[in-house]
Amino acid sequence: MKSILEQKGKLKGKRVLLRLSLNVPVNEENVISDFKLKRILPTIEFLRNEGAKILILGYIGREKIDTLRPVEEYFKQFFNLRFIEDILDEENLNIVSSMAEGEVILFENLRKYDKEIDNDIEFTKKIASLGDIYVNEAFPDSHREYASIIGLPKFMESYFGPVFIQEIEALQDIKKMISPNIFVLGGDKLKTKLPFVRKFVEMADFVFVGGSLANDFFKLKGFEVGKSLVSNEDLGLDDLLDNKKIILPIDLVVLNADEIFTREVDEVLKNDIILDAGPKTIKLLEEKIKQSKFILWNGPIGDYKRGFIDATNSLIKVIADSKIESFVGGGDTVFCIDKLGLADKFDLLSTGGGSMLKYVCNKSLVGIDAITNN
Repeated sequence: MKSILEQKGKLKGKRVLLRLSLNVPVNEENVISDFKLKRILPTIEFLRNEGAKILILGYIGREKIDTLRPVEEYFKQFFNLRFIEDILDEENLNIVSSMAEGEVILFENLRKYDKEIDNDIEFTKKIASLGDIYVNEAFPDSHREYASIIGLPKFMESYFGPVFIQEIEALQDIKKMISPNIFVLGGDKLKTKLPFVRKFVEMADFVFVGGSLANDFFKLKGFEVGKSLVSNEDLGLDDLLDNKKIILPIDLVVLNADEIFTREVDEVLKNDIILDAGPKTIKLLEEKIKQSKFILWNGPIGDYKRGFIDATNSLIKVIADSKIESFVGGGDTVFCIDKLGLADKFDLLSTGGGSMLKYVCNKSLVGIDAITNN
C-alpha cells in the first residue's frame, strides 16, 4: 500500500487533502470520546513537520446540520487551525494559496452536500482543485462510495495514511484466525448486517447475534417481541433459523411502561420493548469464550444510548479478563470499552465498524481500490 510516510522530505509546501474519520461522539460542544482522534494526531503532526499545507476533510453525524465545531475545538488543544464552513466557496482557492507551511484548515461536515454522498464528478473536481496530494487516513469511512473516498483518487496523486495501513495489516491476521472462535454481532439494522451474519456462519465456529438484530430471529421463531425494534420486511432468514452455529440471547432485559424486567425469551409480553441481553446470556457467552481462542466483535448487545449497557459492559469485562485473542470494531463498541478504561486489554480495537466487517468478509474496500487501481 502506498504510504504517505514514504514521501518524507517531499511534502514541503504541498497542499494535502487529508481525509480523516471525524464521526466521533459529541455532547453539545464537546467531543466525549477521542479514541479515533488520538489515533490520527501523529499523522497530522507528521504532515505539519514536513511543511505541508493540510486541508482536513471529514463528516460527522447523520444530518446536514451536524457540525464539526466540537472536533475543531478538540484539535485546538494540539495545534492552531482555521475552520471553513463551505468547501465550495470560491474564495477557498485564494485562502489555500496563502497558507503557511504546516498550517491546517478544517472544512465543515461533508455530509451537508448531497453531491459528496452521490460521488458527483464536478463536485469532486472542485475539491481536488484545492490540493496537490490526497491522503486517505479514514479507514472507518472507506466502505462508503463517497466523493471524498473514491472520487478524489481519480484526480490526484494519492496515498494511505499510516493508521489506515496499520488497520489493514492487523485485520489481515484474521485470515489465519485460530479455531475454535466466536464472532459477536450486535447493534441494529439487521438488513445491513445480515450479509455479515451469513458470511461469518461460513467463517466462524460460532456466531452470536445480539442487540436488536436478534429480534428478527425471535419473531420468525414464533416468540413474542412486543414493541421491540424489528425489520418490517422479509429478510429471508429461514435458512439460518436452525443453524447450529448461530447463538441467540437466552434471556432478555425489557422495558414495560416505566419498569425494567429480566425475562426468558418465551416470556416476553406484548407491551415489552427488548433492550438488552440478560445475565444468563452473558454466562453463556462467557462459557463459549472460555472454549475459544479468538473473538471478533462488532456492535453493542444492548441499546446503550438509552442506558441499557449492562450486558455490553459485562461482555467487555469477560473478554478483558480472558486470554482470548480479541478484535473489536465499531465506534459504539469501542466507545464503551474506552469508557471502562479497558482498551489495553484487547488485541485490536479497530476504528472502523462497517469497514472492518466488509474488509474481513471481502478482503478489500472501495476506498482501498480507489487508490490502488488509479
